Order: sequence, then C-alpha cells, then structure tokens
Amino acid sequence: MQRFPELMEKYRGWRCAACGEEMTPGPVALEYMGNEFVVELPVCKTCGQVLVPEELALGKMHEVEQILEDK
Repeated sequence: MQRFPELMEKYRGWRCAACGEEMTPGPVALEYMGNEFVVELPVCKTCGQVLVPEELALGKMHEVEQILEDK
C-alpha cells in the first residue's frame, strides 16, 4: 500500500461533507485501465466517502496515468 504521510497530516481533522464524521487514513483501492492500486487516503468510516487531494490527483496519479497510457 502506497502511503503519503505528508498529505495525511495536512488533511488531519477534515470532516466528511456527506455526514460530518472525521476523515481518517485508510486503504482505498483505485483502478485505472485495468490496473488496481491500493493507497492510503482520508476516508469517512461512516459513509465511505474518500478524499483524493488535488495535489495527489494532479501529481503522482497523473504521472501513473501517463505511464500506463504510454504502454
């Protein structure tokens, strides 16, 4: 599982917009082009909403997308 401790610290204490519960780090399975990746992201333990931070989506995830598309 890929971890991003600096992001987890930045989003500590955030609350779920759907139910108001605190988001806590948890494993999330992401799939792209038939490939599955498990990463640690802020997750609402009550309703399952996941926060994908913008810097992760536009940074590391974008890099992985480019690599997979170039194959």
